[in-house]
Amino acid sequence: MIVGIGVDVVDLARFERAVARTPRLRDRLFAQSERSLPLRSLAARFAAKEALMKALGSAEGLVWIDIAVVPGTGGAPSFALSGSTARVVAERGIDALHLSMTHDAGIAVAYVVAESRGAS
Repeated sequence: MIVGIGVDVVDLARFERAVARTPRLRDRLFAQSERSLPLRSLAARFAAKEALMKALGSAEGLVWIDIAVVPGTGGAPSFALSGSTARVVAERGIDALHLSMTHDAGIAVAYVVAESRGAS
């Protein structure tokens, strides 16, 4: 059963300006494994994390660096969650997160579906 859907769009130029203005954003928003990626990839990951928060219905208890976007089965992107973020997702009964993301024409977009496969 789908328990939440989230989408987010990031303007690449605006994101690049924000990171140039505040370089510590990489450390605050991204897991260690993500920080050295190109800015367009980071923008897509930022959108994915925002979309996840929307799919969950709130950001309460979530920690940005506990959310990493990693290659999943067949190379499609997926989330690797840790710490309090993993606990919050489990407590909300979500046992599957589906992620799609892209970047092109100056924008990055991410779409997340949160699913519970348990009995309703």
